[in-house]
Amino acid sequence: MGALKGPIVAIVGRPNVGKSTLFNKLVGKRKAIVQNLPGITRDRNEALCHYRDRQFTLIDTGGLIPESKEEMASEVRRQSEIAIEQADLLLFLMDAREGVTPLDQSVHDLLRRSGKPVYYVINKTEGHGLDRLTEFYELGIAPLHPVSAEHNEGLSDLLDAVYPHMTPAEEEEEVVDLPKVVVLGRPNVGKSTLINTLLREERLVTSDVPGTTRDTIDSWVVHRDKRYLFIDTAGIRKRGKIEHGVEQYSIARTKEALERADIALLLIDGVEGITEQDSKIAGLIIEKGKGSAVLINKWDLAKKGEAAEARIVNQIDLRFRFINDLQYAYISAQKGEGLGHIFRLIDKAYEGYTKRISTGDLNRFFEKITESHPPPIYKGRRLRLYYITQAGVRPPTFVLFANAPTGVPDHYLRYIENQLREAFGFTGTPIRIRLRQRK
Repeated sequence: MGALKGPIVAIVGRPNVGKSTLFNKLVGKRKAIVQNLPGITRDRNEALCHYRDRQFTLIDTGGLIPESKEEMASEVRRQSEIAIEQADLLLFLMDAREGVTPLDQSVHDLLRRSGKPVYYVINKTEGHGLDRLTEFYELGIAPLHPVSAEHNEGLSDLLDAVYPHMTPAEEEEEVVDLPKVVVLGRPNVGKSTLINTLLREERLVTSDVPGTTRDTIDSWVVHRDKRYLFIDTAGIRKRGKIEHGVEQYSIARTKEALERADIALLLIDGVEGITEQDSKIAGLIIEKGKGSAVLINKWDLAKKGEAAEARIVNQIDLRFRFINDLQYAYISAQKGEGLGHIFRLIDKAYEGYTKRISTGDLNRFFEKITESHPPPIYKGRRLRLYYITQAGVRPPTFVLFANAPTGVPDHYLRYIENQLREAFGFTGTPIRIRLRQRK
């Protein structure tokens, strides 16, 4: 997100105590994946929350395992430590059903060393008396805030306790002409590394382990005084390799992210080359009618020279032949090379994606192209195309009025689309042409 508003409140705790459930309830929408498995949340998820007349920024974090040497746990711990450092106050979440565990003790020691104000929140207290809280007092902590995040119990009391730290709510600024950019690709092609590099901070867990990102994370990026909303997503694998449960939900969230985006950046592994799965993801982008660009990542690791570029260009022609006017660039997310190209491609695609042409200009254009290349014969008579109008943007959509819409062949529609692109500069965006009978 952009500049964080109000005090920053981070939810921390060991795995599977209900941090993401509490986060979703306080935010008021399902922004984080919730499932009864440890380690679901890996990245920092942020959202602006409003309570009564005040506001604060809430951060969800991955489950802390302070002593673990395992790579993924270390990465998650580092993300959580960044959140703790950023935070103005901490919600330390524990599980009433399991009581105080050695991991809770370790997390408690870590938070105490931070010097930040800590609110001790005991989750999953539904149906239990306050006797369940006794052993938590043995940590030498008070007061305790019993809640049931899943059942919305105790949340108002918790917010009332935090209320004095909140700042007055601001009127939400209207965001005008803000490109929403989703980053798509197979697992482990560098999506989170790219966004971290653009943000110049390690917001998202990155690792060589495929499937590191499980949720979609929104991040504001400012480039030359212009704001972009970037959405990182889980990697999309072949259908047969998708596991049930969390991964299926992650893929569903990825598709939701694509729905709300304007521009999709398809990240390709430049070392492995373009695969059939890359082609399928590109097909999904076109099916959803999104502007797009292809980024060939890890180009610093690929073999250089004309032969390497020719190989990629040939693969692009083969795998992405169904994408008209495709934009692409070579980058290294890890080294920060070629990042300027990304914003130029986004701007060009967004310009085409939102472009509107006046009816007068359209019909002068239409008269010219139909005179130079008349419509074909249909059922012994020449088709009559009367006029064209633009019905919408995102993507650009045109309505063509004809005497026999079913008789207009695909190749003639492709001719019109290509001429539209050449005349008006619709780069990096699909174009929709609808046929309609003139009454």
